[in-house]
Amino acid sequence: VQLQASGGGSVQAGGSLRLSCAASGRTFSDYLMAWFRQAPGKEREFVATICRSGGTTSYADSVKGRFTISRDNAKNTVYLQMNSLEAEDTAVYYCAAERNGYLSRARVEYDYWGQGTLVTVSS
Repeated sequence: VQLQASGGGSVQAGGSLRLSCAASGRTFSDYLMAWFRQAPGKEREFVATICRSGGTTSYADSVKGRFTISRDNAKNTVYLQMNSLEAEDTAVYYCAAERNGYLSRARVEYDYWGQGTLVTVSS
């Protein structure tokens, strides 16, 4: 499956952004989807994941209550709505997909990655 992330940009602290990740090449609903992020000089970290049907989600503690992951299987797209953004959210955000597993938070579990989209939050 090929993944194309978009929607990044620059925003002031307290603002909002919505990221999108469009998938192609395979049956989108067969894949567990997730968002990860990588800040400058840091390891890539888990942000959120959503099950194949979209009915169950899981979040990193650092974003819980501020970010919402969702998916539209008819549009082959997964979203990340980010509210109350903080400077610490500045990173390149990556969408990822895996065929097996359930709500995995481990980067190594994901087989397919998008190219990343940069989010910059200024304080």
